[in-house]
Amino acid sequence: MTSPLAHAAARTAFALLATLAPFIPSRAAEPKAPAVDIRYEYGPDSVRKEGVPQGTITEHEWTDSKIFPGTLRRYWIYVPAQYDPAKPAALMVFQDGHAYIRERGEFRTPIVLDNLIHEGSMPVTIGVFVDPGTTQPELPPKPGWEPKPENRAVEYDTMSPAYADFLITEILPEVKNEYNITDDPDGHAIGGISSGGIAAFTAAWERPDAFRKVLSHVGSFTNIRGGDRYPGMIRKGYDKRPMRIFLQDGSHDLDNAHGSWWLGNLQMDAALKFAEYDYKFVAGEGAHNGNHGGAIMPDSLRWLWRDYKLPE
Repeated sequence: MTSPLAHAAARTAFALLATLAPFIPSRAAEPKAPAVDIRYEYGPDSVRKEGVPQGTITEHEWTDSKIFPGTLRRYWIYVPAQYDPAKPAALMVFQDGHAYIRERGEFRTPIVLDNLIHEGSMPVTIGVFVDPGTTQPELPPKPGWEPKPENRAVEYDTMSPAYADFLITEILPEVKNEYNITDDPDGHAIGGISSGGIAAFTAAWERPDAFRKVLSHVGSFTNIRGGDRYPGMIRKGYDKRPMRIFLQDGSHDLDNAHGSWWLGNLQMDAALKFAEYDYKFVAGEGAHNGNHGGAIMPDSLRWLWRDYKLPE
């Protein structure tokens, strides 16, 4: 049997809750934070200009990889109008090639290359745009992010020389069969977005004899496959590589079980500064996409290729 004293205490508690109810926030009533939709404007170097000659783009398939057996992929080759087969050209490789090769995409790379090569801010450069591998029996009808290529994390996020070796021993020999490309590693650049960004860094880290210039957009320097170890590796215990590195990220980048992309890039910034690398970090406020990186692509490439001259 409940005592009269207990009944009185319960009535007092209910009365107190009723009095305080208007001041207690309800989770259901909490407004959600607005989605981040910061957009950066593209400048004149990311649009077609009158009088600037256009390079050519050809699409290819790679279906017989020895390093990543059972994978299929597309890749594209960009050749600037100024290319002369009698003279070696520079080289730039892009991961997630479909994202970089589109003229109306976030990067507009062929337009930027045309404009910068024409004005002399870049050497005559052959561009190679490589998609990650799929393990399906056939390539999807169209290139793109969907369906997700199953081998992307294996190729891009693994901290090993495997992906660099794939480029060096499989894709690039095919390109060099058709085009005259310099053997000077300072004339070889590599770039990418997200996991493609860390893949670019890994390729140059593991094979600086083949790649010296790195462009990373919202790079995944997180623990997808151990990439969060790079800042510590840069700071101590490893020989300094002859690399030039451009990093871009936004303060609203991903934050999930793999880590914080923003903090990962801040750590890379601090480590590269500590180790006195030739690098630049451009911070923005965007999310995990290519808008900011695409908007600053012309100046990124100017910085990356500054003072480089092809060997005579």
